[in-house]
Amino acid sequence: IPIFILAGLLVHCVFLVSIFDIYFSSPLVHGMTPQQTPLPPPAKRLVLFVADGLRADSLYELNSNGTPQAPYLRGILENNGSWGISHTRVPTESRPGHVALIAGFYEDVSAVAKGWKENPVEFDSVFNESKYTWSWGSPDILPMFAKGATGDHVYTFCYTAASEDFGAQDAAKLDIWVFDHVKSFFNSSRSNQTLFSALNEEKVVLFLHLLGIDTNGHAHRPNSREYKENIKKVDEGVKEIASMVDRFYGNDGKTAFILTSDHGMTDWGSHGAGQPSETLTPLIVWGAGINSPQKVTSQFFEDNFLKEWKLENLKRLDVNQADIAPLMASLIGVPFPLNSVGTLPLEYLNNSAHFKAESMFTNALQILEQFKVKMSQKKENTLSFLFTPFKPLSDSEQINFLKKIRLCIQQQKYNEAVSLCKTLINLALEGLSYYHTYDRLFLGLSIALSFVGWTTYVILMIIKTHTNLTKTVPANNKKSTVLFYGFAFAGMIIAFFLLIQTCPWTYYVYCLLPVPVWYAVVREIPVIQDLATNVLSLRIGQSAGFLLVCILGIEILVFSFFYRSTLTIGLLVFAGWPVITHLWVQAKTRALIWTVLCVLLAIFPLMPVVGREPNIPLVIAAGLLTLLISCFSLASLCGSKNKYGNNEDLKVYFYQMLSIALSTYIVSSTHGSLKNKLGLPVLNQIISWMTLVSSPVLLLLSPTFLFQRLFSILLSLMSIYLLLSTGYEALFPLVLFGLMFAWINMEQEALQHYGLSLKPKLAVFNFTYAVDITQFRQLHLDDVRRSFFFVFFIVTAFFGTGNIASINSFDPASVYCFLTVFSPFMMGGLLLLKVVIPFVLVSCAFEAVQVTTQLSSKSLFLIVLVISDIMALHFFFLVKDYGSWLDIGTRYSTF
Repeated sequence: IPIFILAGLLVHCVFLVSIFDIYFSSPLVHGMTPQQTPLPPPAKRLVLFVADGLRADSLYELNSNGTPQAPYLRGILENNGSWGISHTRVPTESRPGHVALIAGFYEDVSAVAKGWKENPVEFDSVFNESKYTWSWGSPDILPMFAKGATGDHVYTFCYTAASEDFGAQDAAKLDIWVFDHVKSFFNSSRSNQTLFSALNEEKVVLFLHLLGIDTNGHAHRPNSREYKENIKKVDEGVKEIASMVDRFYGNDGKTAFILTSDHGMTDWGSHGAGQPSETLTPLIVWGAGINSPQKVTSQFFEDNFLKEWKLENLKRLDVNQADIAPLMASLIGVPFPLNSVGTLPLEYLNNSAHFKAESMFTNALQILEQFKVKMSQKKENTLSFLFTPFKPLSDSEQINFLKKIRLCIQQQKYNEAVSLCKTLINLALEGLSYYHTYDRLFLGLSIALSFVGWTTYVILMIIKTHTNLTKTVPANNKKSTVLFYGFAFAGMIIAFFLLIQTCPWTYYVYCLLPVPVWYAVVREIPVIQDLATNVLSLRIGQSAGFLLVCILGIEILVFSFFYRSTLTIGLLVFAGWPVITHLWVQAKTRALIWTVLCVLLAIFPLMPVVGREPNIPLVIAAGLLTLLISCFSLASLCGSKNKYGNNEDLKVYFYQMLSIALSTYIVSSTHGSLKNKLGLPVLNQIISWMTLVSSPVLLLLSPTFLFQRLFSILLSLMSIYLLLSTGYEALFPLVLFGLMFAWINMEQEALQHYGLSLKPKLAVFNFTYAVDITQFRQLHLDDVRRSFFFVFFIVTAFFGTGNIASINSFDPASVYCFLTVFSPFMMGGLLLLKVVIPFVLVSCAFEAVQVTTQLSSKSLFLIVLVISDIMALHFFFLVKDYGSWLDIGTRYSTF
């Protein structure tokens, strides 16, 4: 048994880790030659304003009285500069958004998943290529660009992490801090000759990261007065800084200004997914080298924003977010960031056609360099007769493109040169994607082969050790030896094949894993033969029907991960289970309770996960309902305490009820305080953390009689769950627990119905009694149904009110009882705890079912393992490395 468990853990760890090599490996390559436009740039310096969390419509729309939301910036786009929408990619989060803006590439999920405060991958950026960069703002964003820079020329000035408080009176103070420190910085430079000289160099960048809008959006929603007031303060601050910079440089006309955002925000104050409100961000550019507003009579966009914003007659120039990095590099004449995949938006530039063509050619060369490095790396690690190059961009095609572009520039056919450059860029980007996913099919098939082999082996173990379907056959040592040497030889061939291709060590694990797994399967051929004999002796219709029901059940589970309403359909089918199996005849009351609770639980998957306003009265109602149920249970316990309890047990229940009452009060008090902008009360915070720590301790002190222990588990977990709830989900654990309670009772009825054993008295069942292994029975077909119920309830527990992926687009209000200062890992940990609590309730109920139905935990666990692994194989091929965090996270978390 220990060897089997260790093997299972190892195999599943490999399955889990494999998706990072197959789907989430970093696309970045190193070793490229920097590419720089040979002609002099239009600007000496660049000022970049990033208003974190600013939606395009929030900036461009007019107030109800027709006045602009941001008067200064509105005047810029109407009279001085160019404007448009920057289309962000998902995940719409601060880190990947800033990386796209400043480094020009879309950070892959493997990097995003490794945190906000570290540099998981090395990358080049406009800041790194600049002569000097000074930046002000959040400690979550600025350090990663300084850390990734070579030398000591990127300087950061950050406020403390504690300043990022969602419960603060006004988060606009974060932006005011930035503006004030920039002003002080320039004032101090007048008395600091070294700093003054550095500021007057060419290729200088000033970066102002403005987090207030994002923080106010999370705390108060984008349509709130706080969010809109913050936009006005940013507008005033930008006006002051732009004016001050121009004065400092004597109005030399050599400063370019860019204002944009890293991502937008939904109406309910979250971001991370791909809704237009999250992916459409403003872009306003003015100053040196930038086109003036272009008047047009008509322009077409699929959205209707131009009419709403009263900007129909000003040319709107939309870009992809990564295009802003090459624009900045071109304006101040620094090399394009080495890993940039952005295309220079020429329409923003006010320069000669020659400069535009040369800049575009530099852009194409820079992306082509990445393609060439990626191709050479893949070619070196693949046998020549197996290597399949990207044909549209072969060596000869590259030479032809470069010759044509150079010739067009020499002949002053600049428009033709630009067109060829864009074609070359598109092909190079396609080629980069081709080589990045080159090994995906090969590795995926290796993992799938291991998956199938492992699942087959587990099924054989169930049949061999927990059923009467096979007879023990003595092992044939001679055959076993031949098999061993055969599989060992196959493993050596695979290892040699990988060795001569200098593959990473992880490839050896993925490709060699099928060898021992399938060796273990083939060794069980006698079991397979016995099973085949038994199956053939059954009616074909009966066997096919059972197989069809199993497949249908698993497919329904898989489907439910993408369409939560499927869980509702499943629960409604479960509600009719007593009728289908005639259990209702022998236990009408219990069957009715089961049916009612199934229908009640079926409502939750139909409720919205995101986009809902907090409903604290519902949380309070859930707390009061829990207390009411506790009182009835306590009264029942008092009536029978001579048999099953004592005064110490009653004390534990009393403390747990007190904890529930306190949690209910804390939720109400905290959200009331935050609504009145008084912040998170310290006493509330202390009690919340104390509840989190003390609840599990109280649980361990509760009596060990089956129903008493289960009810104690509910009370302990419910007190924590209430503190993490903001609406209807607070009722979910109550209904789920009720159904689990009914499930335990129904399984006893099912045992009697099938005549498998006498119905034990559950009320006196004690978990502390030693279980007699000899009483364990062999598996019955109905036990497959029990295991399926467990997996279905686990899925319902996870997705009944949301999913793991929703942590990536979470509502910070869920953790306000514990903290309001932004801390991604602490907040993520608390939200994960909230997701896990219903899972614990189901697991405890399943343990009770397993013990009271006289089954070994190993037998039911193995069936659950088979169901889960079959589902996992589905999800392995459905994992995505593109799309929103919600989408990526859902696919990853399901796997």
